[in-house]
Amino acid sequence: MPPRIARRVVLALAAAAALGARCRERDGDLFLVGTVERTQVEVAAPISETLLDVSVVRGQHVGTGTVLAQLDPLLARAALDESRAAVASAQTQTDVALVEWRRITSLHGRAVASEEQLDRARLARDEARATLDAAMARMAAAQKRLNETTIRAPVDGVVDQIPFDPGERVAAGSVVAVVLADGAPWVRVWVPERAIARVGPGTEARIHVDGFDAPMHGHILDVAREASFTPHYALTERERVHLVYQTRVEIEDAPAPLRPGVPAEVRIALPSLEPGAPGSPRTEPGA
Repeated sequence: MPPRIARRVVLALAAAAALGARCRERDGDLFLVGTVERTQVEVAAPISETLLDVSVVRGQHVGTGTVLAQLDPLLARAALDESRAAVASAQTQTDVALVEWRRITSLHGRAVASEEQLDRARLARDEARATLDAAMARMAAAQKRLNETTIRAPVDGVVDQIPFDPGERVAAGSVVAVVLADGAPWVRVWVPERAIARVGPGTEARIHVDGFDAPMHGHILDVAREASFTPHYALTERERVHLVYQTRVEIEDAPAPLRPGVPAEVRIALPSLEPGAPGSPRTEPGA
């Protein structure tokens, strides 16, 4: 397991244990503590190059296709020019081979050229066409490589992180920008095992976020199928109370200034277990 993922797992388990211990029930409601999150889109450099320019700043709202950064295009442009020259050469060879094949075909029809000469002309024509196709494919790849030196936003959102500064060498696959995608944020919480049967996608919730007086409305997006904190597989009745399930609660009326990472408390009215009872969680197909 990569160190980065391992750290996330450890943090998730620690948070699950801590937050699970803080959840409580009062007057039939379930209270959970979590943090506000948004979809984070990491924009990576497709090639290893020097970062020439960063066109945005942190906190700036960008649309899909907005230029975020520019990598040095010198080598990519040279590769494209070279591939274009190769295409031109292959096109000339193809034209010559085609003319020769037509000439031999005409001579063969008048019984002047042999069958062997006709076969050689046909083979030369086919090889020239194959060479041209390969050259055009390389040119398309070179054009794509050049286009990728201009890094654009893949989604609408707000620029959250810019890890590199102009002049730095960026390795292929390195994240050059992180964009918080537009859309409703959610609160990540952990539902205890004792309440998991009474919540599900669609269950309504009220969210209280530090710094905002008015409560917000939301609903459960999804609940993990497997427990996030399991001591071992041979669980006893006593140990089952430590099981918690990672859950996302979408905030339907989140204010624009709401940023990820802010602590939040989620209040879920636990519905009846009777099928069809008002407030019962909706059942997803195939769940």
